[in-house]
Amino acid sequence: MSHNLANYAPAESNEFSTGENFAELFESYVKSGEKSEGSVITGIIVAIENGDIVVVDVGLKSEGRVPLKEFTQNGKTPELRVGDEVEVYLERLENKNGEAVISREKALREESWVRLEKACANSEKVDGTIFGRVKGGFTVDIEGAVAFLPGSQVDIRPIRDAGPLMGIAQPFIILKMDRKRGNIVVSRRAILEESRADARNEILGKIVEGQTLDGVVKNITDYGAFIDMGGIDGLLHVTDISWKRINHPSEMLHVGQSIKVVVTKFDQGSKRVSLGMKQLEQNPWESVANKFSVGQRFTGTVTNITDYGAFVELEKGIEGLVHVSEMSWVKKNTHPSKIISTSQQVEVVILDIDHAKHRISLGMKQCEENPWAAFGAKNNAGDIIEGTIRNITDFGLFIGLDGDIDGLVHHSDISWDESGEVAIKNYKKGDVVKAKVLAIDVEKERISLGVKQLSEHAESGNLEGVQKGDTVTCVVSAIQEGGIEVKINDGVTAFIKKSDLSRDRQEQRPERFAIGDRVDAKVTSVDKTSHKVAVSIKALEADEQKKAIEEYGSTDSGASLGDILGAALNDAKTKKSK
Repeated sequence: MSHNLANYAPAESNEFSTGENFAELFESYVKSGEKSEGSVITGIIVAIENGDIVVVDVGLKSEGRVPLKEFTQNGKTPELRVGDEVEVYLERLENKNGEAVISREKALREESWVRLEKACANSEKVDGTIFGRVKGGFTVDIEGAVAFLPGSQVDIRPIRDAGPLMGIAQPFIILKMDRKRGNIVVSRRAILEESRADARNEILGKIVEGQTLDGVVKNITDYGAFIDMGGIDGLLHVTDISWKRINHPSEMLHVGQSIKVVVTKFDQGSKRVSLGMKQLEQNPWESVANKFSVGQRFTGTVTNITDYGAFVELEKGIEGLVHVSEMSWVKKNTHPSKIISTSQQVEVVILDIDHAKHRISLGMKQCEENPWAAFGAKNNAGDIIEGTIRNITDFGLFIGLDGDIDGLVHHSDISWDESGEVAIKNYKKGDVVKAKVLAIDVEKERISLGVKQLSEHAESGNLEGVQKGDTVTCVVSAIQEGGIEVKINDGVTAFIKKSDLSRDRQEQRPERFAIGDRVDAKVTSVDKTSHKVAVSIKALEADEQKKAIEEYGSTDSGASLGDILGAALNDAKTKKSK
């Protein structure tokens, strides 16, 4: 930058006549040099043109002009008068028109930056006004400087509408500044957190168990909700929201909801606060003993359905569980949702009450007649019934009976002549069949039926003389891996298991027998209903040994088992020869 000293000579003369005049001119020149471009200088308002241009004398060759709007701060324009001193920013000493280029707006910004940098370094609060929205946040006027307020720094909690915060002077904390780039980032949240910390300490100093407080639902989880009580957060567990059972806190609460809570527990060490809502209401279970008793019938509303049953509300706050096994006499292995629906009115009977655990067990099927008991009252073992085959399994046929119940024909009770696996193939679902009632067990809900029992078997007459404990002569009819099949009395078929072929393990071999061999065995059981006989060679040998010991000696006589058996065999031979 260069200056012509001639510009500072007196108007009357362009010459340096004395040393004093030269000194004055040099001082004036030095003062002019202090007004350098890029600095803030002081000027005097000399005129206001057309009501929107402020003319300022800054001590240069010519005045500078500043738009009136640059003097506006926070939406207000100050009252300016000719003669007022103002600070402006000198951008250029002169433009092409020879006028100084000055800016009030930039002067304010420079002044603000100096103060704001000091405030940032000392973590001091600064006042500002939110005046606009930008991507990711808002713009804030901080003493004439424009700062950025990120959306995450507006409040402690996310807010949907920031409108009420705009245009209002409020404190901020400067997070960072970059003068070179002209960036300032501020936070309103930091101010709130500081106030919140003070409020938290104040509340924690006064909080006591049993105290009732106002709160706002801050967050909801599967296990409960966190409540903001103006500086501290407390946990409202799902079990403490209502006396009635709820699956999820969102059934009764939503974020931002204002509620009243009571402090149920306060841990001084961890500063954790447990809260309750239901404790503000009377416990309905206190009157359960007077209102409910086992055996009573009620009409209730289904409030919730689970895999294991359904909850039924008997009155406000009182619910009982109908276990899936107590819903229906006949619908077994069925999901509760297939039997009842939510909000349905159902009749139930109280089965059990646990006052300590606040549990009531309910039954639905008990409100209806037990079809198994009804069948047992109308029918007896030996009666013949008729029904439709509802299902066929590997182990038998299920026959539909009165009362929507089923009776089972086990595959072993289908035919006298064929095995169950073969006989069951002669039937199909939907066939109408007759069967004989073999047994009725109301408690276990079982009805046993038989088809083959409708006719007499050819072997039935041959069993008349066969009694348990008898010794019978059997004819081997088949050799199998697990034993041998034999015929008794030329008709009755029996099976001797491998383990019953002999007392001696080495002799328990089915292959040592041949078809047609005659063997003696002992009858161990007789079932005349199913025409089944169980026989054992091993049992017969045990009986013979016991008898021989009784007749020919004992362990005390000094005789060996071989001597005893030998004597018995010789005696048997002697009797046969005679």
